[in-house]
Amino acid sequence: MAAARIAALRLGGSAPLAAPLPLRRAAETLELALVLSVCPLFAGVCLLLLLLLLLPPAWASSPGAVPIAITCLTRGLDIRKEKADVLCPGGCSLEEFSVFGNVVYASVSSICGAAVHRGVISTSGGPVRIYSLPGRENYSSVEANGIQSQMLSRWSTSFTVTEGKSAAQEVTGQAVSTARPSTGKRQKKTPDKKAGNTDCKADIAFMIDGSFNIGQRRFNLQKNFIGKVALMLGIGTEGPHVGIVQASEHPKIEFYLKNFTSAKDVVLAIKEVGFRGGNSNTGKALKYTAEKFFTPETGMRKGLPKVVVVFIDGWPSDDVEEAGIVAREFGVNVFVVSVNKPIPEELGMVKDVAFIDKMVCRNTDFFTYNMPNWFSTTKYVKPLVQKLCTHEQMLCSKTCYNSVNIAFLIDGSSSVGESNFQLELQFAANIVKMFEVSDIGTKIAAVQFTYDQRIEFNFNDYNVKENILEVISNIRYMSGGTATGEAIAFTMRSVFGPVRDSPNKNFLVVVTDGQSYDDVLGPAAAAQDAGITIFSVGVAWAPLDDLKDMASKPKEEHSFFTKEFTGLEALIPDVIRGICGDFVASQQ
Repeated sequence: MAAARIAALRLGGSAPLAAPLPLRRAAETLELALVLSVCPLFAGVCLLLLLLLLLPPAWASSPGAVPIAITCLTRGLDIRKEKADVLCPGGCSLEEFSVFGNVVYASVSSICGAAVHRGVISTSGGPVRIYSLPGRENYSSVEANGIQSQMLSRWSTSFTVTEGKSAAQEVTGQAVSTARPSTGKRQKKTPDKKAGNTDCKADIAFMIDGSFNIGQRRFNLQKNFIGKVALMLGIGTEGPHVGIVQASEHPKIEFYLKNFTSAKDVVLAIKEVGFRGGNSNTGKALKYTAEKFFTPETGMRKGLPKVVVVFIDGWPSDDVEEAGIVAREFGVNVFVVSVNKPIPEELGMVKDVAFIDKMVCRNTDFFTYNMPNWFSTTKYVKPLVQKLCTHEQMLCSKTCYNSVNIAFLIDGSSSVGESNFQLELQFAANIVKMFEVSDIGTKIAAVQFTYDQRIEFNFNDYNVKENILEVISNIRYMSGGTATGEAIAFTMRSVFGPVRDSPNKNFLVVVTDGQSYDDVLGPAAAAQDAGITIFSVGVAWAPLDDLKDMASKPKEEHSFFTKEFTGLEALIPDVIRGICGDFVASQQ
């Protein structure tokens, strides 16, 4: 009789499922004692009863019975189980999901994001079962269900997801969260950590040394150092973004700018980077990084400094000069952090002893950084971060001062006169002084016009500012009539035509003192259609209608007038401000 009552309680009763855990365990102990007491009397059913008691009860069954409530941002690595049932909330925004891979996802991915991506649930949420898997290489990028997953070269653990059991949707657990519990006190306002350090907005590639020069041990010390730098930078959605490129036999992008926007995730990703080995083909890796890493598709943000921090343990095994030139042409600021620099006895093995000078943005101390070895490097973190956040010294960034072509169309008609012509030349020279002229930077040209036109010098004639200023000061006054329209058409063909494929933005500054004998509206419109922004500067008898017809839109911001040639000096800041304003607008 007692055995029958115990069996009924175990097999048919629902009360034990609803009882609190301590009471359930007490009940089990009592049941086991009763069974042992009746075993001598009911030997036939004793074994069956013991098996029933030792089997896991329904409330302690495998994952699925009591799912874990998680947040939209909970990642696979936050669930430390081989198999688990979770419940994704509804209302998650697709934009907040960070997903790496397809079907098999890197464990840094959002669980709910992966579930939506695979079609297991919708954004309304629901139960999901997650299975832990080993890490792998080359997680693919696939668009599915409104989510564009990202590529990732390598991660140590993975997971996949399937549909969870619908019976497990009643949740009694707590959401996985790292938020601190409320203390009841009024919380102080703290900076938005998600936004990051907004005073250090830049796109940064750390080009790490993965060659046999550095070896596995020092490679890991290098990663630890870069992790510390990443933490101090203040990575965030509105702060610096970083990625990793490994230089070895063949360069490999480990992760892109867009992959991670928190320092915590970046540090985890750095730890996952594996040592590749091979020759230290630094030049090959730098050229590859300059050409492939900074694109809108990989997360580059327009208008922000592009930076590559090259780590070299020893010296490169290939030529770096061409790579340095390419990086500067692409507007990339190259820093070199050298460790274990070659000693005098080793210089004979170095292909180019001036390799650092040929890589950096400028041959100055600002772009170079030396550490004696990879040990005790903490003291070197802050000085490097300060350099990376000093954007006013990023001389290779594309700005209005180093990324424009400016042609001056100077009136040499009889009404100007020799002395006023010199004031026109001085006006042009003072504008040139404000720009960074170089072979890869701003370029200057000048045309003098009357009825005829004369190219005083073209864009590719001089790459040194001092030479241009000297040539301007020696331009000879022509004298003659005024055909401004034909001069604009001539300049568009003969001066801007040869640089039509230049990455620089094109500007034409027209200086005139009188009425043109020909039409200016048509030639000016054609020049503007060809991508040339026109600023018109009128003096004395120059008609305002002509100035407005020549100027780009908005007309009021691109046309200027002064009654006297001596007033040209005061217009210089307005013209420079206009050029920079148009350049910035073109980069948005």
